[in-house]
Amino acid sequence: MHILVTNDDGVFAPGIVALATALEKVAKVTVIAPDRNQSGVSSALSLETPLRVMQLPNGWYQLNGTPADCVKLALSGFMNEEPDMVFSGINAGPNLGDDVVYSGTVAAAIEGRFLGLPSIAISSNGKSDMYYETAGSVALQLVKKLNRSPLPSGLILNVNVPAIPLEELKGIQVTRQGERHFSEPLKPTLDGRNKRIYWLGEAGRIKDDTDGTDFHAVKNGYAAITPMQIDMTAHRRIAEVQHWLAK
Repeated sequence: MHILVTNDDGVFAPGIVALATALEKVAKVTVIAPDRNQSGVSSALSLETPLRVMQLPNGWYQLNGTPADCVKLALSGFMNEEPDMVFSGINAGPNLGDDVVYSGTVAAAIEGRFLGLPSIAISSNGKSDMYYETAGSVALQLVKKLNRSPLPSGLILNVNVPAIPLEELKGIQVTRQGERHFSEPLKPTLDGRNKRIYWLGEAGRIKDDTDGTDFHAVKNGYAAITPMQIDMTAHRRIAEVQHWLAK
């Protein structure tokens, strides 16, 4: 088994080290990751900038691009041996609810599935001590499961793991996405030349963390697995929109 590993926190982030270390117990691992933090870039591709790859002393590759770039490059001719699956993470912080729209971690998994491979994004829901070894253990369980029973075509798993010791993890739940309120207001300030600049506000407060959501599972000590799909068509709304258009 051969696994491509990437992330959005950068090739030197501790989360990707923990993930690769865990997966190397059962598979050959190739790491291709951004050369710097790329959090929040979603599925952006570098269409106007040439991509440069550098191999590090440990055999990993760093790329001057986004997480989606890393996967697209890897699966479009850079790798001599095509991997069996794509793992993205371990992200330093959660990707719960609406966060998935912006997440570079999740976008890398989406790109893997675009290109036909089983893909998983995994994040640790922490702020200081991330307990990456707990998320790494969950990743290892999922790889073993995927090897025995592959995912249906078109499915991506977004996994969020509580930042707690492994022995305190209560289990794994399959969940739906929760929901946040709109993000906090802009934070205007001045730069060193007294020019106005703006910092985007922090993520909004949680709006829906009821039973069955990813927020609820993680808050209660469970790893949350949210199945995602690339097709964003609101199929049940097609007739409604046709009726609206005909008015």
